[in-house]
Amino acid sequence: MGILAVLAVIPVFTRPGPLKVRTTTVARGPIRSLISTNGKIEPIRNFEAHSPAATTVKRLLVKEGDHVRQGQLLLQLDDADLRSQAARAQAQIKAAQAEQSELKIGGTREEMLTLDSQLAKGRTTLDTAQRNLQALKRLQQQGAASDGEVKQAEDNVERAQADYTLLQQKQKDRYSQPEVARVQAQAAEAQAAYDAAEDALRKSSVRAPFDGVVYAVPVKQGAYVQTGDMLLQEGDLSRMLVRTFVDEPDIGRLAIGQKIEVTWDALPSRIWNGVVSTVPSTVKLRSSRNVGEVTCTVDNHDLRLLPNVNVGVTIVTAEHSGVLTVSREAVRMDDTTPYVYEVVDGKLEHRPVGVSLQNLTQVEVTSGLSENAVVALTSTDPRPLTDGARVQVVP
Repeated sequence: MGILAVLAVIPVFTRPGPLKVRTTTVARGPIRSLISTNGKIEPIRNFEAHSPAATTVKRLLVKEGDHVRQGQLLLQLDDADLRSQAARAQAQIKAAQAEQSELKIGGTREEMLTLDSQLAKGRTTLDTAQRNLQALKRLQQQGAASDGEVKQAEDNVERAQADYTLLQQKQKDRYSQPEVARVQAQAAEAQAAYDAAEDALRKSSVRAPFDGVVYAVPVKQGAYVQTGDMLLQEGDLSRMLVRTFVDEPDIGRLAIGQKIEVTWDALPSRIWNGVVSTVPSTVKLRSSRNVGEVTCTVDNHDLRLLPNVNVGVTIVTAEHSGVLTVSREAVRMDDTTPYVYEVVDGKLEHRPVGVSLQNLTQVEVTSGLSENAVVALTSTDPRPLTDGARVQVVP
């Protein structure tokens, strides 16, 4: 009885059962490396009409969704004030042109006639003074004229010459440089005012620059608008620009020509396809993200994709077909070497593997495994996966 009692208290050690693991199978098929992000839709060909002045909407001839033809009148602003401005500017141009003409000829016709008369009179006075001087000098030689009389005649010639020279200078340089600059500035200002008024008049009648769809009309007929206010937007919606926002760490994976798939929550079963046409040239802050902008164009012949909507965008940075793939969950890292645990004859075997493309769910295996090989994912027991461990495969 004593021996049996001792044996009863000795613990019995049992061998642990097999490790319960979930597994997956290496399969052959396609794999894609993706960048998933968001974007915005814009018309490739777009027209925005803005009010050229503070006025009212006189006539509104279209509504949102209308298809319009090139040259069709879409909206008319009240342009009475603009016409008055154009008329005043035109009058200022004519006045400036008249002043410029006066600059060229030296003054008005009346001023020119007066100056011509003064020149003729000055020339006559100078000639008379010179003849009197010559006559007195001859008399002085004969003793019939005094030195004082000759000196007085010489003074008269000098005064007449000075007056005549001044009139000639006035005829040649009637206006000073500041006066010329002022007239030229007035002419330029008048022309600029006229051009601005004419441009505003043209913009007060909004016509379609191309065939398209009016997709935004933020004003109503009779409404008062300020200078620069948006009047309407028209676009050719048959092809749309997708502006995609890619986070900074993924920018290095982008290249022109990569496939793009566009989805929109409003039409969940629809996918629009395109290719990358531009890659980022800079990084911008968008909300709290540093992003680069990628663009592509997509066909929208049925006009289902609308301007300014937010869309989901998937960029295919790489794609391989007919390659061995395995669940990303099965691949582990030993320092820098990837490996898996292959299930062979009910045991785990450590297998270093070569990998290539990978995405959120799959990894391409280039070496170390064969097709249909079974590899472990995770253990359902607290015990970790180890090389050589016996396993039981569970769902």
